[in-house]
Amino acid sequence: MSQTQVAIPTPEGDARAFVFTPDQGAGPWPVALVFQDAFGMRPALYAMSQRLADAGYYVVLLDLYWRAGIYEPLVPAKVRGGDADAEAELARLRTSIKGDTTVKDVGAVLDWVRTQGGAKPGPVGLTGYCMGGRLALRVAGTWPDRVAAAASFHGGGLANDDAISPHLLAPKITARVLVAGAENDKNFPPEQLDRLVAAFDAAGTDYQASIWPGVKHGWVPGDTPVHSPEGAEKHWQALIPFLDGALR
Repeated sequence: MSQTQVAIPTPEGDARAFVFTPDQGAGPWPVALVFQDAFGMRPALYAMSQRLADAGYYVVLLDLYWRAGIYEPLVPAKVRGGDADAEAELARLRTSIKGDTTVKDVGAVLDWVRTQGGAKPGPVGLTGYCMGGRLALRVAGTWPDRVAAAASFHGGGLANDDAISPHLLAPKITARVLVAGAENDKNFPPEQLDRLVAAFDAAGTDYQASIWPGVKHGWVPGDTPVHSPEGAEKHWQALIPFLDGALR
């Protein structure tokens, strides 16, 4: 694994992130940013980032919880299984994100990656999971000239009543968009899909958006209680050609 920890300057301090590059070949490579789910930095996300890197990408995995300091990797099964300590730690990490800080942090990443020799200049690709899926769409709508493709897997709140709901940014998004929701997901029910599709259609967005049957919220990372090996592989078979089509 080519994992390297880096410090990315932001107005509030150095954000912790991890860079992954292909094990074979030489750069520069097109850039893909990976946005975490709620469980934070851990081996499952590192493995996913390396797999994407090995498809020919310079991958940056930003720790959205960097303001909380160094923390031990969470075990999703403990959090979902009612372990009080694990639940409390997740709550602590989540409260480290306030307001629009994650979007601003990604802006710092976009600036930083332009200075890296292994990163190919030009627009980047995004893929996010759970809360990271929501972030991917918001970033695409905030920096449309710097994002060529944005994917969201089991993302939540993509078209809700929040004042900063991603669907409201549809008129600003110029990237290709891929949205794959989970079945029976209260965070992204069919009515939100319909609202998102209507916003994309009105804006003329180049998109694919659907709810995938047979998978549950959180199905992609290999360490979650609802992980689906078949669904995760389907995700890879969709994601990599999607990014390739926009960045190669």
